[in-house]
Amino acid sequence: MSGTKEEDRKGSSEWREFFWNPRTHEFMGRTASSWGMILLFYLVFYLFLGGMFVLTMYIMLLTLDDYKPTWQDRLTTPGMMIRPKGDQLEISFSVSETESWDGFITNLNAFLSPYNDSYQVQTNDNCSPDQYFIQEDSGEVRNNPKRSCQFNRTMLEECSGVSDRFYGYSSGQPCVLIKLNRVIGMLPGKDGQSPYVTCGAKREDSDKIGPLAYYPPNGTFNLMYYPYYGKKAQVNYTQPLVAVKFLNASLNTDINVECKINSNTLIDGGERDKFAGRVSFKLRIYDK
Repeated sequence: MSGTKEEDRKGSSEWREFFWNPRTHEFMGRTASSWGMILLFYLVFYLFLGGMFVLTMYIMLLTLDDYKPTWQDRLTTPGMMIRPKGDQLEISFSVSETESWDGFITNLNAFLSPYNDSYQVQTNDNCSPDQYFIQEDSGEVRNNPKRSCQFNRTMLEECSGVSDRFYGYSSGQPCVLIKLNRVIGMLPGKDGQSPYVTCGAKREDSDKIGPLAYYPPNGTFNLMYYPYYGKKAQVNYTQPLVAVKFLNASLNTDINVECKINSNTLIDGGERDKFAGRVSFKLRIYDK
């Protein structure tokens, strides 16, 4: 029994001496100078790493441009989007139930408010159509802010919300707005030929979609709205739109619609990106 107590005292004494040895003045097996050298080494080591990180970030920031991406993946064809979006790119409503399409009208009104003619006249230029609006910098002198061309709401005619404030939803002839995603420096056409939008039903719904009307005429994204120079350089840029009006779509059935961009410079999206240059959505119109 006494032997066990002696061993416990001896073990306890060894632990105490490991943490602090009064004879050698060692803390956890090291003297103050030894601990000081270790702390100094790690201090210098981490200061060096921190300095390397700051220097690397500083050099990287020197290569960046505030107005144009220094490194940019070359997109062969930008994506497309519709308004109103609805739930999961599905536009479903009943002609006789106004509450089923009120949200679409609100969405379109909010989206088109920057396109009001009065606002466009104040902020943007009346450009020459069918040619690029090139605004090059002069050497190191930036030509900023860059000007933008007017896209007036009334150019959408029957889908502008001016002549028909319900955008055709109250009569079962809905309007859908299409926009092409912005890509800095993109030139989407050549030889004066603007890209244009075409829409159609998927093969199984080809007899349901009926005739379509496009606004502006022929569904074009005019060349004068390109190239895009970026949000910071071209603060008042107004993205061009194309409106598609469904004049006699079948009622009480699903219609799978696909709209795509047609251009003599943009490549059709292949198997790698099926949504490049196109957008698909579902349209369902109830008569009651």
